[in-house]
Amino acid sequence: MTSPGRPSRLGEVPVTQTLRNGAWRVVELITTPVVPSDYLDVIAPLRNPNVLRARVEAVHRETANAVTLELRPGRGWRPHQPGQYVRLGVDVDGIRLWRSYSVSSPAGQPSGRISVTVNAVRDGLVSSYLLANARRGMIVNLDLPAGDFVLPAERPAKSLFVTAGSGITPVMGILRSAVHELPDVVVVHSARTSEDVVFGADLRALAAAGRITLIERHTGADGRLKPAELAELVPDLFERETWACGPGEMLDALADHWSEAGAAERLHVERFRPTVLVAGDGGSVTFERSGARVEAPAGVSILDAGEAAGQLMPSGCRMGICFKCVLPMREGIVRDMRDGQITTAVEGDNVLIQTCVSAAAGPCHLDA
Repeated sequence: MTSPGRPSRLGEVPVTQTLRNGAWRVVELITTPVVPSDYLDVIAPLRNPNVLRARVEAVHRETANAVTLELRPGRGWRPHQPGQYVRLGVDVDGIRLWRSYSVSSPAGQPSGRISVTVNAVRDGLVSSYLLANARRGMIVNLDLPAGDFVLPAERPAKSLFVTAGSGITPVMGILRSAVHELPDVVVVHSARTSEDVVFGADLRALAAAGRITLIERHTGADGRLKPAELAELVPDLFERETWACGPGEMLDALADHWSEAGAAERLHVERFRPTVLVAGDGGSVTFERSGARVEAPAGVSILDAGEAAGQLMPSGCRMGICFKCVLPMREGIVRDMRDGQITTAVEGDNVLIQTCVSAAAGPCHLDA
């Protein structure tokens, strides 16, 4: 006699497994055109490898105007290199807005979590929203890590990091990951006051332990740091491999200074791109791989517009549930036909959109 759930002969399928498989097939028939796994995305948003999301696991206040979000990325995540950034997609008043944030946590954490630090930006919709509303359990959309503001494989004998304001975030990720591999590190950081220094306690602890030489510039009292003053603070300035991140004016002045000294190749900068896209009604859709271009009117999905023009398009339920129609948008702006949410991508991005429920709200370029 065989017991339930055990095969009676070698290779025979257990009774419980047969029943389970049969029940699953029945559920699939009932839920067609989608399948049960599609509904799991609603209650388990991190499981879908084709639509990368992250859950906020903790929120830490850094200063009065900055918070760090601990994120648990979902399936499809690729580990970052220290100094790289990720883009977060946050829904604000029905519009999905994407912003870039440097990863400030060490690389390769056993927990699998990453951290990004959000600083308040004047009139910044996303930063203001996250500072006021970010909570444990919140789900955000996520892009894969990008950027080349990273250390070389062969670590420099002397390194210098020049930062201001939120520019310290990628550098903090580098220091937390690799300061033990850098024999001679100088960090020059500018903030309005001592209390406004993001990661101030961590930086001062590294300095107290002799791991870095820290030079703080408090612009509220000392004014903005000029390249000539920097040369006085760091006498061997051009002997150091230098990474700089901060306001554009500061980076432009540093680039000119290094270029005039014939040391431009030793300066690495990270710039954040302020791009504003205005949503309209309809637009041209360019499929970059095939070279096809089609006009997609308002109210017509990109999937329908593409198919009508003869473009081969992946598709599934055509209802926005199964995610089989997802394509990367390299640049452009689309409107979700279900709720009016706007999703944007700027040049160089790779934002995944559901073509079956997305209508062009301006020119769009898709990786298809």
